[in-house]
Amino acid sequence: MTVIYPSPIFGPVHSRRLGVSLGINLMPADGKVCTFDCIYCECGFNADFRPHLPRPTREEVREALEARLQQMQADGPAPDVLTFAGNGEPTAHPHFAEIIADTLALRDRYFPRAKVSVLSNSTMIHRPAVFEALKRVDNNILKLDTVDEEYIHALDRPTSTYHLQQIISDMKRFEGHCIIQTMFLKGSYQGREMSNLAPRFVEPWIKAVEEIAPSQVMIYTIDRETPAHELQKATPEELDAIADELRKRGLQVSVSY
Repeated sequence: MTVIYPSPIFGPVHSRRLGVSLGINLMPADGKVCTFDCIYCECGFNADFRPHLPRPTREEVREALEARLQQMQADGPAPDVLTFAGNGEPTAHPHFAEIIADTLALRDRYFPRAKVSVLSNSTMIHRPAVFEALKRVDNNILKLDTVDEEYIHALDRPTSTYHLQQIISDMKRFEGHCIIQTMFLKGSYQGREMSNLAPRFVEPWIKAVEEIAPSQVMIYTIDRETPAHELQKATPEELDAIADELRKRGLQVSVSY
């Protein structure tokens, strides 16, 4: 079942990777706006969920977040993390940097132990304001599903110009203050084999991850229904084999089955 999240605040939900997570959705509440159109996205294909409402404003996000944090302070549960996610790419919001500043201030006031996380597809990290904002958050989680540009266009389907090598260069500029997140899967879409588990995908990806030198690598597989119905989960054994190769290179890895 496709998931369209409320906006601007949803949850808290229990995240496989992050714990008790209060979600912050900077996209409209009635549809999806994203610079990717991933065939595995739990929010469905972009064309099927075009919104009619606007994005929430900076002020709306700040007010809604403060009200929810006040409620959680009174009634619980305490959040482990405040997570920018939802119906599309959060860094595409025109006031993303200002919203991050507001969120950090509210976090410090109400739940100073909570982390601030951003789940990003990395398409906006070339923007100076976005880059600087992501340097300030606790968990700067950046997507890199493969380093095969043709495969990216089949799996992640960028909606505008996508320069893989520039994105990797920008990831290196974080100097370790980033977490690389990669989806591994198999199955097919429109008659094409979509697995990125073969050595021709995994080995160059590991080399790129080594060069980026992130603080952590998150590898995961499909958890919810996908709009492309012939996709399949990677097995625990397949994910563990990739994780072992990363650990041999001294990288910190978390695996979500």
